[in-house]
Amino acid sequence: MQVAEIISSVVGADVPIRVIAYDGSKAGPDSSEVAMRITSPRALARLATAPGTLGLARAYVAGEIEVDGDIHDVLDAMADLTLNDITRADQVKLARKLFPIWLRHRQPPPPLEYRPPGRLHSKARDKQAISHHYDVSNRFYEWVLGPSMAYTCAVYPNDAATLEEAQATKFELVAQKLALEPGQRLLDVGCGWGGMVMHAAAEHGVKALGVTLSRLQAEWAQAEIERRGLGDLAEVRHLDYRDAPESQFDAISSIGLTEHIGKAQLPGYFRSLHARLKEGGRLLNHCITQPRDPGKKRLDPFIARYVFPDGQLEPIGLLVTEMNEAGFEIRHEENLREHYARTLAAWGANLEENWEEAVAEVGIGRARVWRLYMAASRLGFERDNIQLHQVLGVKLDGRGQSGFPLRGWR
Repeated sequence: MQVAEIISSVVGADVPIRVIAYDGSKAGPDSSEVAMRITSPRALARLATAPGTLGLARAYVAGEIEVDGDIHDVLDAMADLTLNDITRADQVKLARKLFPIWLRHRQPPPPLEYRPPGRLHSKARDKQAISHHYDVSNRFYEWVLGPSMAYTCAVYPNDAATLEEAQATKFELVAQKLALEPGQRLLDVGCGWGGMVMHAAAEHGVKALGVTLSRLQAEWAQAEIERRGLGDLAEVRHLDYRDAPESQFDAISSIGLTEHIGKAQLPGYFRSLHARLKEGGRLLNHCITQPRDPGKKRLDPFIARYVFPDGQLEPIGLLVTEMNEAGFEIRHEENLREHYARTLAAWGANLEENWEEAVAEVGIGRARVWRLYMAASRLGFERDNIQLHQVLGVKLDGRGQSGFPLRGWR
């Protein structure tokens, strides 16, 4: 069987993309503006050991598959495979078919594949998992994220808004939901490069503390705080959220941390945040979720091994339940998945614009990982395969009073 036909059988015979293989074989419509080129038999060997999306991803990261055209368009064209993978039965059939090629061309997975050692979600293992993704290069992230250095879903106020405007809108939305006022104390857990901390301090006069497990994030954020002259109000520490100060805060923001917590740790996570709040204090939890029961759908193996080791996504219903059980009254919830698709499109465009510099900084393999994961994640949000939810909760006072107005949050 020709190589192009084998690949076409994996991605789908009716998928409207061209497949061009090293043996001269072709498949798919010649009129397609996007194509997948199989440049080495090693790509097939990878499919033998990991049939489906993981094998294709490994081959792309290793440069054994090239894409002509926009990679998002290619993934979109083969969305059923991208989002759902092939069945277990088809995986077994493909592995058997490719076994002779594997014997001749087998090799280990690309070295960027990573599984941290130790007990799942222990402090030591969480630190290694976070470091794998975030301690890559601050310069690389500056090229991808732009001046805001915000690595979470932006909120687009209108179709014409820029990424920077949308990130500023996101931080202000969080500030409004938390009803931040001058003199209050904010704890931002999983604070990244300190965007929310600096916004709260500069725009609302709040004394804000951010904690992150990434050493490079903390160093960059603290330097930026000093550069902006916010040192009297803002601080970022290299610290696990479980070791954050236990004193009473007026508000807590958690923007993009919950995905790293793990299902078994959610009750303790929300209890710890509840304990750190004053009566009447608010929590804004912002995170990626599954639209359905994750027991029926695993985290994508490529994302799990190359991008977010130990990441776990849960349905919004479970998060709301755990917040409620920890003592929070839920006051507002919204799904911003379309905004995250736009955010990822903007990050992808930034990466392409700075491609040569990014490759020089972090290597071609890692740059390919980021290109693939951002395009695939964008597709996931567009197709409702993943979602982004903000949940606002409050710690009631002893008389059950929330401090909220009759409508809204201020």
